[in-house]
Amino acid sequence: MSRLPFTASLLSIALLLSACGDEQPANSQTSAATPAATIQNATPSPAPEQAAAVVNQYASLAFAVFSDALSSAEALQGAINQLLAEPNEANLQLAREAWLVARKPYLQSEVFRFGNPVVDDWEGQLNAWPLDEGLIDYVSVDYQAALGNPGAQANIIANPQLQIGEDQIDLTEITPDLLASLNELGGSEANVATGYHAIEFLLWGQDLHGSNPGAGERPASDFAADASCTGGHCERRREYLKAATTLLISDLRFMVGQWQADKPDNYRAQLQAEPANSGLRKMLFGMGSLSLGELAGERMKVALEANSTEDEQDCFSDNTHNSHFYDAKGIRNVYLGEYRKLDGSTLSGPSLSGLLAAVDAPADQQLRDELAATEASLQKIVDSAEQHNQHFDQLIAADNQAGQQLIRDAIAALVKQTASIEKAASTLELSGLRADTADHQF
Repeated sequence: MSRLPFTASLLSIALLLSACGDEQPANSQTSAATPAATIQNATPSPAPEQAAAVVNQYASLAFAVFSDALSSAEALQGAINQLLAEPNEANLQLAREAWLVARKPYLQSEVFRFGNPVVDDWEGQLNAWPLDEGLIDYVSVDYQAALGNPGAQANIIANPQLQIGEDQIDLTEITPDLLASLNELGGSEANVATGYHAIEFLLWGQDLHGSNPGAGERPASDFAADASCTGGHCERRREYLKAATTLLISDLRFMVGQWQADKPDNYRAQLQAEPANSGLRKMLFGMGSLSLGELAGERMKVALEANSTEDEQDCFSDNTHNSHFYDAKGIRNVYLGEYRKLDGSTLSGPSLSGLLAAVDAPADQQLRDELAATEASLQKIVDSAEQHNQHFDQLIAADNQAGQQLIRDAIAALVKQTASIEKAASTLELSGLRADTADHQF
């Protein structure tokens, strides 16, 4: 699961352990930071110019994906501004729809986290979850917060001052910087004040339906600027939503700049200055890390085994089916060297698939087939939600055996493709990827 930024890159940890002869995965209190693959014993191959072309395409994919994430976030900001100007149900629905659109490119960017510290150290401010929403706003009387969280019911929107232990925090003016400073308040990872999920909670409110049909049902009147205000403190709620969206866009602009071509001092330039095989290893590391420990383990298996709606990713909006689908799409994009942009055009170029096909065409076809099979399995979960109104939180219900099987099938497909990612790395003589289960049994 995504958490707030940590200080060391996953790839650096993996390489350090390999160099020391220690093949155990790095420990972390942040489950999202658990690497799903440890890189070891790298040897040069393929040809440097071929590898460099693939790494350059990888960087171009990242630039395109983050650019789409930025433009869709800007569209979301426009919809939110319209909601705040005219707080009615139609405008609230438009803002929700804009949030759903904005998630699609962002989720396809998550494969760039692992191995690229500039992304990994940054992403928690945008996508940390699950969160104790009582930190942000009002919640139901039977709200189940994380144990020992001092900010679990701080309700920033209702309170201009907050006491945490001996510290009093001034919340009078809700700004992007203030919200960023409140992440992990009191040392609790459940205190998430920013990012997509904070905005999601503000737009939908709590999903109080459990494993029954239905998402959050916040009324538009919670954002009213007059006496029709519901939920109390509407002006501060409006300020919070505006500040959180402003911060999201600022963060995305930063990341777009890191992947822009022909900038001598950004991350892309740093990546391309490294030996090309280093970039290839990062690509495979990212694919394996997201595929197994993160998506199959933290995002799907945890919720399934606990029948826990609190552990589904897009829990307020019931968009988790798309969340998982587009995460897997991102893995496939990197392998194939292609990305379908929001404008409908497709960016394609040199790929890991092409490198592998040149030395072992059957292995390439096998991995292609398994990536397609994973997408097909996750498409069934999407179809369940969109065609049969059976969303992820209903599929994981203890008495929904057919729904649980859909999720098990998707997990199995992710596990299988991870083995082929390992095989691809070995065949290319780049590295041996030993998949880390993130402490899950598959």
